[in-house]
Amino acid sequence: MADISAKVVKELRDKTGAGMMDCKKALIENDGDMNKAVEWLRQKGITSAEKKAGRLAAEGLVDSYIHTGGRIGVLVEVNCETDFVARREEFHALVRNIAMQVAACPNVEYVSIEDIPQSLADSEKAIEMGRDDLGNKPDNIKEKIVQGRIDKRLKELTLLDQPYIRDQNITVAELIKQVISQLGENIRVRRFTRFVLGEGIEKEETNFADEVAAQTGAK
Repeated sequence: MADISAKVVKELRDKTGAGMMDCKKALIENDGDMNKAVEWLRQKGITSAEKKAGRLAAEGLVDSYIHTGGRIGVLVEVNCETDFVARREEFHALVRNIAMQVAACPNVEYVSIEDIPQSLADSEKAIEMGRDDLGNKPDNIKEKIVQGRIDKRLKELTLLDQPYIRDQNITVAELIKQVISQLGENIRVRRFTRFVLGEGIEKEETNFADEVAAQTGAK
């Protein structure tokens, strides 16, 4: 059995908000592996973040982030339960980090899987079902492969499923759960908007050689 120090137990408690005894038991059950202990607590429904997830979050903060050079800007709304937490430095830091995450992920269009329209999921399935590499496979195997590909594709579109830019070992969803455990309130990303300079503007493309020839001919 791994030697479980009080420091490691406290680290797990800070991450999950679970009680000290539950954290110690989770670490013992998983030979001191922190990630497995977190999952064990989640499966048991012990983590405080999981318990707070259903509570109403109507306060919070709208914040912006402008990337260096002013070519990308992000507006994001993150909600919490009380104005007290909305004023906390830790909450402001989380909102800013989420805004930076959106700026760094140009393919992300939705907050979570639940926000993706069913029509988009159906379209992705139709595309995957028609792939040549699935032609000779049995239908049951084909369905599993296609579902796996669709799940992967949809996660690429969602903010909460992205690896956190400051710590690739956790997702944005896990980052938020850590702050929930720290601040003691439910927190959720409600919406975001990304602005890219010049996006959607049709720019006239001129062939330089043709332009020179035209000017020469004019003379």
